[in-house]
Amino acid sequence: MSVNKCVFLDRDGVLNTERGEYTFQIKDFEIIDHVKEALELLKEDGYLLIVITNQAGIAKGLYKREDVAKCHEYLQTETGDLIDDIYFCPHHPTTTESLLRKPDSLMIEKAMAKWDIDPDKSFLIGDSFRDLDASENAGVRGILVGDKEKTNFTTSKARNLFDAVKRYILK
Repeated sequence: MSVNKCVFLDRDGVLNTERGEYTFQIKDFEIIDHVKEALELLKEDGYLLIVITNQAGIAKGLYKREDVAKCHEYLQTETGDLIDDIYFCPHHPTTTESLLRKPDSLMIEKAMAKWDIDPDKSFLIGDSFRDLDASENAGVRGILVGDKEKTNFTTSKARNLFDAVKRYILK
């Protein structure tokens, strides 16, 4: 039986500002207000924190894995190294099909196996329906943040990561 609880986090639109274009340079990587505080609250409550992000710009030749790694190093530094692991999918259907790419759930499933995560005690916070589909496919509860997607009243919805943590996880 799996023992760990986890909050899976989409990156763009949840941890850093969604710019409407690819974010692969530190100068464009703006961490959203209160992200560090939200991560601290989750860690204090015993959650693993794992980022799950599509990075299709790699497959499209717009940037390299090293660019993504630099952004993730910056994220870790700015948030006190609270994130336990980061998974990213470098594929895009125009170049390479992959079950890693959200809305598929292979990144989440790999993390659950590696970290012995109980899906019934876990959440995925994302800013798109693709994230919610991935959470459903992996059997974890999805929470939608931001205003990118218009939603019905049955979806757990919050303004941002901090609001999601306070409203749905540490209630």
